This record gives sequence, C-alpha cells and structure tokens, in this order.
Amino acid sequence: MKHLDTLYNPYQTTRHTTVAKNGMVATSQPLAAQAGLTILQKGGNAIDAAIATAATLTVVEPTSNGIGGDAFALVWVKDQLYGLNGSGHSPSSISIEELKKRGYDEIPKFGFTPVTVPGAPGAWAELSERFGKLPFEEVLEPAIQYAEEGYPVSPVLGKFWAAAAEKFKTELQGEEFTHWFDTFAPDGEAPKVGDVWKSEGHAHTLRKIAETKAESFYRGELADQIDAFSQKHDGYITKEDLTQYKPEWVDPISVDYRDYNVWEIPPNGQGIVALSALNMLKGYDIQDKESVDTYHKQIEAMKLAFADGEKFVAEESHMNVSSRDLLNDDYAAERRALIGEKALTPEAGNPPKGGTVYLSTADSEGNMVSFIQSNYMGFGSGLVVPGTGIALQNRGHNFSMDPDHANALAGNKRSYHTIIPGFLTKGSEAVGPFGVMGGFMQPQGHVQVAMNTIDFHLNPQAALDSPRWQWMKEKTVWVEPDFPAHVAEALKRKGHTIEVQLETGAFGRGQAIWRNPETGTLYGGTESRTDGTIAAY
Repeated sequence: MKHLDTLYNPYQTTRHTTVAKNGMVATSQPLAAQAGLTILQKGGNAIDAAIATAATLTVVEPTSNGIGGDAFALVWVKDQLYGLNGSGHSPSSISIEELKKRGYDEIPKFGFTPVTVPGAPGAWAELSERFGKLPFEEVLEPAIQYAEEGYPVSPVLGKFWAAAAEKFKTELQGEEFTHWFDTFAPDGEAPKVGDVWKSEGHAHTLRKIAETKAESFYRGELADQIDAFSQKHDGYITKEDLTQYKPEWVDPISVDYRDYNVWEIPPNGQGIVALSALNMLKGYDIQDKESVDTYHKQIEAMKLAFADGEKFVAEESHMNVSSRDLLNDDYAAERRALIGEKALTPEAGNPPKGGTVYLSTADSEGNMVSFIQSNYMGFGSGLVVPGTGIALQNRGHNFSMDPDHANALAGNKRSYHTIIPGFLTKGSEAVGPFGVMGGFMQPQGHVQVAMNTIDFHLNPQAALDSPRWQWMKEKTVWVEPDFPAHVAEALKRKGHTIEVQLETGAFGRGQAIWRNPETGTLYGGTESRTDGTIAAY
C-alpha cells in the first residue's frame, strides 16, 4: 500500500505523530491512555485496552462521560469490522402525552425526564465477552484503583469541571440534585487543577460491574439503587427498563470515498450525516486544502447532510427512509446540485424510499477499536444515584415532541444520538480508527479529519491539528482563531456568517491511529485542544 506512505510521514506538523509497534492507546486523558497501555502490556488485546480506557475515563474525565452514559464501538478483528450499539432506550412509561400532562412543551435538559437507560456498562461487558482476552475484572482494575486512591485533576478537565459546577449552582434546584454536588462539588466547589479527587462510591460501582459482568447494573444491586432513586423523585426509569436492556451488534455502514471506505455505526447515531456529506463531496475534484472553494463546498455539503439527518434520522426501525436511501449515489448527486457559489439555508430533501470521550486502540495482532462514550452535555442530567458515582445521562433531551417526527418521544425507544465512532479502510486492509467528540460537531469533525487524510494526505496528528470550522445554523459558521483569515473573509463574501470562536473546546476533541499493513507500525494522533495523549510501546 505504497499510496499510503504520505499518511505515515511524522513531520507534517509541529506536534509529531507518535510511532510504535506493539500497541497504542489514544485518548483525551493521559491517565486513561496509560491504563489501556497497562492492559496491553499485561497481555490484553486492543479490545481489553479500549474497555480499560473507557472505564478509567469515567473516573478521570467525569465532565464528559460516566458510568450512567452510552457507548458505541467499531471493532476490527481478523480482517472484519464489527459494530456495537451501546445506546440505551427511553423508559417504557414515558410518552409525549405524559410529558404534556406534566406541563412540558419541550423535553428538559436536567432531572429525571430526559434520563434514558445507560448502555456503557453493558457495552463494556459485551465487548469483553465476545473479543476480550483478559478477565473482565482485571480489565476494570485500573479504573477502580483511580476511583479508590484518587488522581490529580488535569488542566482542561479542571476548567470544564469548574464551569459545570458554576452552571449547576443556578440550574439544578431540588433535593434530587444534591447528590451531584456531594460527589463532584463537595462544599459547593469543583476540585481545582492539581487537587486529588476520588470517589469511593464510583469505585464500589465499578467493582460490582466487574464482578458481575455488568449484571448488577441491569438486574441486581445497582439496578435496585437506580430504581429506588428514580421512584423517590417520581422519575420514569425503572428496574424493569434496566432489565430489558442489551447492547446490539450492528452492521457498520460506509461510503466509498476516493477508493477508501469511511465507516460509521448506522442510525440511531448521526454518523450517517458525515457519510452523506462525504457522498456529496466525492463528486468534486478537490485539490487544495486552503482553497476558499474547498471550504465552501465542505460547509454546504455539511448543511444539507444535517438537514436530512434532523428530519429522517432516528432509531432505524422508526425511520421512514433507510440508511441505504440516504446514502444513494443518485440522491447525493441531487443534493450536490444544490451547492452553488453562495451560502444557502439548508432544507431536507426527498431521498428515494427503500461533552463525550473518544478513544482509539490498536495492538500488535492487528486488532483495532474505535470507541466513544458520553453522558451528553458534560455531566448529563445532573443526577447522581446516591453513594454510587453513577451520573445518569440525559439523552432523552434529543427526542422530538412532534408525534409525527421519526425521532418522536416514545417509550422503549432509542433517541437520535450524537456520539459516533469512525473507521477507515482501503480495500481489504484497515487504515484505522478515528473520531472527534463534541455534540453536533462530531460528523463535521469526521468529514474534516477524513478529508485531511484522504484528500490532503496528512498524517493523523496533522489531520487533527488542522484548524477546524463548525456549521451552527442557517448561514452561521464558527471558525477557530488560527483559521486562515483570508479564507474567512472570502467565505463572508460568499454569504457565510463567519464567527471566530475563542473557546477551542467548541470544535471537538479527536484521536486517530493508522496502521501500516506492510510493517505493522502504528501511527497515532491525539488532540491538541485538550489533555490528550498517546500511550504506546
């Protein structure tokens, strides 16, 4: 695969690509990456390392994910790609009518109303059962140790933690929220950078998950605690909802983009939005990365893809169009034809009918994992199950209150989901896992990293370091401070409303690992916008 050589050039950026042979873990928190590496060095494979890293991230980066969140994974094993949907469903008793009786016209962000069944613990256990080498208890041990003994808060983590604590002081009113403050902001203050934080409740919960392969979380002691907390505060989620849950193995979806295949998890995730945009963009001869025309076409394709995603994407069984319909080449050409010289306000088409953490791992056997996990909106619902460290997610906020919408709120249903892992292949060979976390930035980040790799031949670190843009709504586009000023001005002349955003956290946080199939050498890139690191040997 000589045509891939440019991707393995470590000198394309001031922050060099990490190169290793035996194993690699890339994620947004150094201690979590090191936890995954420890598992690799103990004889575990990339799947074991991914689970260890993910579980540790719930401890060392609680501002972005937790035990009470969801997860998705793309797993490359023995020359085949597998998809795992670890997102949970809504409580069976919830409905639009029920919420309207309680006086809601829209689904709130906080409290029990938006809480859905957490899928992450089940996803960890499912991955371990099918593909892991080491005992599940051993894989979760690094996370348990950090929860029991504590760790010093890192700089970006400390910043987001403090911001969340200040926000929650005004927005979380009620007895049910006191446990969040007891756990994450004792005495009303978030831990400062360098402070050592630990959670015995978190450690106990992780140990129960480890000992029972997550059965306690869904059918045992932990399920009882979640149920009791919910019933005390008139919540919808019950032990029965937890008992019914099981992660789902799914067939990944892809588009052929310039002889590469870009892979995503099928809906209910929004990965199809990234694929839709790439399907439009592959119809152009794109040569120059810093061309105004290149950025304009990327933004316009992204808008059209999001318009379709907002209208059509939901749990796949509730969609009135299929993934195949949305990724139809003729439909992509039809949507591409709408892209002109000026910025447009996007509308959905008519296809033919037929706060998050991300990590990548790879081992010396060729196994690779693209894994993403989140509570949504940082800490999620603002609820922590007393004494457990379980911060419950608020994914239900993404449901629609329109009963005719594909993503309409209903009981026992998965919502439109923002978190998406990505994977890149060429022919029958794996190039590797990649992802960019950050709400609705995620498919936009996937498109930019994929094009930086395929069109512009950047190595993984350079592909991640490149200045990003994010379409927000209508004609508004945010750009990073180091985005080329002359390009921004030219985009304004094309009708885009360009806003320089000083908070780099708005542009997501990514990781990527490429594997050279001829040598087995691993090349890793990690996010310069956070505390990201790569652990390798």
